[in-house]
Amino acid sequence: MGLETPTAPGKDPDASGPKPEARAVAFLSREVPRWSRENRCFSCHNNGDAARALYEASRAGFPVPAEALTDTTAWLARPSGWEHNGGDGPFSDKRLARVAFTTALASATRAGWARDREALHLAARRLAQDQAEDGSWTLEGEEAPGSPAAYGRALATFLARESLAADDPVRFRSAVDRADGWLMRRAADAIERASVVLMATAAIPGTESAIRRREALALLRRTQSGDGGWGPHETSPPEVFDTALALLGLARCGDTLSADRVRRMIARGRAFLIAQQRDDGSWAETTRPAGATSYAQRISTTGWATLALLATRDAAPR
Repeated sequence: MGLETPTAPGKDPDASGPKPEARAVAFLSREVPRWSRENRCFSCHNNGDAARALYEASRAGFPVPAEALTDTTAWLARPSGWEHNGGDGPFSDKRLARVAFTTALASATRAGWARDREALHLAARRLAQDQAEDGSWTLEGEEAPGSPAAYGRALATFLARESLAADDPVRFRSAVDRADGWLMRRAADAIERASVVLMATAAIPGTESAIRRREALALLRRTQSGDGGWGPHETSPPEVFDTALALLGLARCGDTLSADRVRRMIARGRAFLIAQQRDDGSWAETTRPAGATSYAQRISTTGWATLALLATRDAAPR
């Protein structure tokens, strides 16, 4: 397929030159359209996770070339065709694909790239049909913890819940409430679940929600490594994906939970991600188990790291 080997991580996170977010955007702008053109199918990694990072970067004011997202936007605008996409491996999971593509379409709509709201309405209705009786979204062969491109039950449920709320919080109130109930019952006993708890409870008022946030924040505070990153478990070495999820969770803490301490945690987490960024603007893939080689996971890992840096640009101490 002609996909190049990634270059080594940059050594100096404070080096002069383009901001890390801009370097990531430049890399993803090249890679997002590349998969569909070379493989004649659309993927959860390039056209889901990575495209979503570009939509959010555009929304944040970063210039994104039109050609980087034209094909993806046209694909996302036709939810009826998602079922007939090519691909194999974990990306043949139609439920996972609907979560990834609907989440990306919601971002495209918010950023103004996708203008037909009916496409998001259709995608959300189909996504809602995948909700299990307990309020979650289950995936085929789901991993614990999840990986950048294959998610995991907690992350998939949160992303699906956000997509339904983005489309029509009134129409999908029952589905959103059931998802919130399921997420509130999850134990914050691993980095992914603690991060999702922080993201999910930010929109849920009440004492119980505040207690869950404190529990999740305590876990992240206790498990942050000396170089600022997080791994999937308390004793795991830090990984880019898990650090990105933790930062996305911390970004939603706002001023309600030890604001100064949270900002310091964010600053250290950002420093870890920036130090791990490669010269080409990407990040090495986070895989389960660690150390494997996967283009799909590398692209998704880069998408998640970019989203984390975008979400925390204004949260760290200046």
